[in-house]
Amino acid sequence: MSNFIRPCRGVFAPSRLAVILGVVIACAVASDQANAQAASPAVPPAASAAAPFTSDRLSVEVVGQGPDVILIPGLASSREVWRATADRLKATHRVHLVQLAGFAGEPWAHGDGAFVQPEVDELARYIRQARLDRPAVIGHSMGGLSGLLLAQQQPDLVRRVMTVDSLPFYSAMFGPTATAESAKPFADQAASMILSADTASFRTQQEATAQGLSRTPSEQARIVAWSLATDRHAMASAMKDVMTTDARPGLADMTTPVTALYAADADGGAPAAMADAMWTREYAALPGVTLIRVDGSRHFIMSDQPERFAELIDAFLAK
Repeated sequence: MSNFIRPCRGVFAPSRLAVILGVVIACAVASDQANAQAASPAVPPAASAAAPFTSDRLSVEVVGQGPDVILIPGLASSREVWRATADRLKATHRVHLVQLAGFAGEPWAHGDGAFVQPEVDELARYIRQARLDRPAVIGHSMGGLSGLLLAQQQPDLVRRVMTVDSLPFYSAMFGPTATAESAKPFADQAASMILSADTASFRTQQEATAQGLSRTPSEQARIVAWSLATDRHAMASAMKDVMTTDARPGLADMTTPVTALYAADADGGAPAAMADAMWTREYAALPGVTLIRVDGSRHFIMSDQPERFAELIDAFLAK
């Protein structure tokens, strides 16, 4: 297992690696250590007369009225990560809170099958069926990658995208020469570790990893609870897809405006200079991208810097 972790350490600090690949590292380390030693809410009716949306890939809760905003959580997360944002925006926007199947207690019916692309396809179907008028899409982590892919594949459906601590190719953490093909063995190994980690060591390592994902104790507790409630096959499938999905080739042709927030934390998180270099390099091909660093934060920016995050969301939506 040390071979999986070591290549990343030469590129990014271990705490930053936990931020980017937190769940899989938790599973991997838990397995290494062991060797060494509820149903979704019903979707409220849309303002239009669109038929109810049903999917075994995702569900959507809708609150508020106004311009449409879609909020997508990350790997092994609940839509509740967006609750404070949705509660604030619902006075002026119609907010669509996505819950991905298999995560945080949601059912998963797809075994070890693909995760990311089918989810992106269903997001596109939801936008069409709900008759949304080119919504803004905001995604955290894997949700940000999903937003990028959606805008690349269906540019007429999306007005603008914000990614929150999300890279267009996560395995760039292995170094600037990494490719989807070179990442595949590590992705396969990561999935295997997710599936084989025993419950006790998995819980212990999730608790440790959550400290690298957020500075906020209450958010750390939620991260652990969501991860423990996540279907392991869904988690493994999602992680394999995240590690081998490279959205960078499509960046140059994108016409959808993109804002990319990323975290830096001098106290145990990503050093600012290192984070700047990574995000600048990985988004370099995207015309007009707006890169914004949020200091004093780890991966869950919305919890670690809520006031700054709210300001950035408002500015993004006002464009």
